[in-house]
Amino acid sequence: MIFAVLLIVSVLFIIISTTKFKLHAFLALLFAAIFFGLLSGMPLQEIVISLEQGFGGTIGKIGIVIIAGTIIGIFLEKSGGAYAMAERILKYIGEKSVPMAMSIIGYIVSIPVFADSGFVILSPLNKALTKRAGISLATTAIALCLGLMVTHTLMPPTPGPIAAAGILEADLGLVIMIALPVSLITLCFGWLWATKFASRTYIDPEPDLTETELRIRLANSPSAFHSFLPILIPILLIILKSISDYPTYPFGTEGLYATISFIGAPVIALLIGVLLAMTLPKKFDKKILSSSGWIGEGLLAAAIIIMITGAGGAFGKVLQNSGIADVIGKGMPGIKLGLWMPFIIAAAIRAAQGSSTVAIITTASVLAPLLGTLGLDSATGKALTVLAIGSGSMVASHANDSFFWIVTQMSGMNVQTGYKLMTVGTIFMGVFACFIIWVASLFLL
Repeated sequence: MIFAVLLIVSVLFIIISTTKFKLHAFLALLFAAIFFGLLSGMPLQEIVISLEQGFGGTIGKIGIVIIAGTIIGIFLEKSGGAYAMAERILKYIGEKSVPMAMSIIGYIVSIPVFADSGFVILSPLNKALTKRAGISLATTAIALCLGLMVTHTLMPPTPGPIAAAGILEADLGLVIMIALPVSLITLCFGWLWATKFASRTYIDPEPDLTETELRIRLANSPSAFHSFLPILIPILLIILKSISDYPTYPFGTEGLYATISFIGAPVIALLIGVLLAMTLPKKFDKKILSSSGWIGEGLLAAAIIIMITGAGGAFGKVLQNSGIADVIGKGMPGIKLGLWMPFIIAAAIRAAQGSSTVAIITTASVLAPLLGTLGLDSATGKALTVLAIGSGSMVASHANDSFFWIVTQMSGMNVQTGYKLMTVGTIFMGVFACFIIWVASLFLL
């Protein structure tokens, strides 16, 4: 019982310290780990070893991957590649289907680009297209917002899902293969919410860009095909490696298998993506590669995520070495929440402190030692747990979330409208996503 109480108190400390006292999540997670270790009776030296092993081990697994993914996102943003992808998607879907186009654009752009940045980048384009289509900005803004949120929380190589996969030691390729259909179904829900509910609220688009300015911006972007490569190639390589590792070894066990295992390793696959991203700028300047250029900007952006992820790994290692799994396992034989437990924990943390990424990392750290107890310690169980955590981290984007203010302020929504369209929308979408994951588990586990 004492372990469960300590765990709840530790999570509450993380939430309260990061929200009320504005303590950085990095320190909040480390302090919570030390607090739990001391009060659970762990030997003092074992607490130190657990912190070091958890922090170093977690960063060693996914640190480079997060850095590489962030750099790809910076290059797509700065080069105009995100605009090029958006324009191509719009061309195929048609300008009359702007809400669907913005959902899909958000879904793709948020894989390498943080949701906040993605909305800022695409907002001028969204307003211009919405004005041309003669519809409410509420419809397209919510379609874009929810599209960005889906991949931000579910689809590697977005930092949150990558961090969760690293902490839970899940097969990243398997996570991607399951996440793809789940996220696409969830995307359809977001699009329906925007077109059937958000569309009832009219907001004048008041575009920031004229048609001429829009054409100039698109003219200075790389081609759409070129822009897609840094995202798609790494994902395909990671999936290919997972297929090659199947027990049947479809590519054999030597030669080709060894090559695929190397280039499909997430670290190498994402670094290949970085090299492809470096070819995006139309006018290449060596300063781009410097510490003050795009590479430096990507490293700075990645550093915060890596530190929080490492601290989450340290917290998880302390929990693991404390023996909490055995204690809680004996006390919950009748509780069969399964994948809904990761969802509930992530949703509670997300709603309380506002950051999807922090919610994902914290929940993964809490659950890592409990996977066996929950019956989710198989390769498929770990992958589904990553996605259940991601679906919980969608829930209830509201006033403590920077993304909420970016969407509402850039779309002309007042707070009440933001709560009605965005907060409620993210609640329903998160629950819907977890339901799809739960249904999938009935066939996959």
